[in-house]
Amino acid sequence: MTKTAPSRARRVLPDPQSLTSSQKLMVFVLSMTLFGLANIFTEILPEFRLGPIELSVSYLAFVPVVMVSLFHPLYAALGAPLGEIVFVDLLMGNFSGIGELEGFLQLSLGLYVGGSLVRDPSRKWQVATAAMVAVLIDKGVGGVIDMSKVLVGVEDAEWVEGLPESILLIEGFAFGSDFLISGILFGAIPAAYLAARLHGKIEPLMGMAPRDAEHPVPGRARQNAAFIALAVFLMLGSAVFAFLEAADVKFGVWEPDFIDEFGAGFLWISVAACVVVFAGIALSATALRRRNRDRTED
Repeated sequence: MTKTAPSRARRVLPDPQSLTSSQKLMVFVLSMTLFGLANIFTEILPEFRLGPIELSVSYLAFVPVVMVSLFHPLYAALGAPLGEIVFVDLLMGNFSGIGELEGFLQLSLGLYVGGSLVRDPSRKWQVATAAMVAVLIDKGVGGVIDMSKVLVGVEDAEWVEGLPESILLIEGFAFGSDFLISGILFGAIPAAYLAARLHGKIEPLMGMAPRDAEHPVPGRARQNAAFIALAVFLMLGSAVFAFLEAADVKFGVWEPDFIDEFGAGFLWISVAACVVVFAGIALSATALRRRNRDRTED
């Protein structure tokens, strides 16, 4: 009786898109620092007001969109909104406490979904789509919540005389302007160009393999019931925090408002903090790359 040879275990090659804990932390902190620096810049940009409508740059969406397109979308998406909280709200003394969680959840979700749609950052239409989807989720959910607060009665609306349904028009116009300004002009257009130019050049500096369609990023958002349920839960969670803030639940509020006290020059404090953190990231990336090279030579 002949014996069949035991089947040889299949060799599993490492996923080039899998990251070490150090690399995940670098992506998180880099995204936090760059978006924090971008939001410092938006603080000095002018704002225009047409009656109850405010025209302004909410944020430079191309900065976090490039990050979630080039690197792991989860860690980049979590770091970006935290950068605004740390380097702008906290350091500038304008932290609204528990209310900050509303924007954090909305923007993180939008960036994560948008970044997960990108399979090849060199394809500009994928990155542009990611930018528009991210802003669509962030500002769309925020607009629905704002209208809900008015309808429930926890917040007063800016009514326009002669237009009984002006709250819908105001929120619709605000969403449209945010989508056009932040989502397209300062989002899709520059993000598509920058991601294509930086793809394959910045990732090796941090010891990471560039993203490509052949090796999808593990842990990206998937179109299944579990993720949809999670997304709905996060949206409802952001609504809860928004309603708590509107109901004057002040938990963790810190508002000394250093800008009003010391002037716009105080923004340089945040800039200096960003530079220090960025220098730390550069040193960490250099050390990690040197350590990986030494291991390869051994």
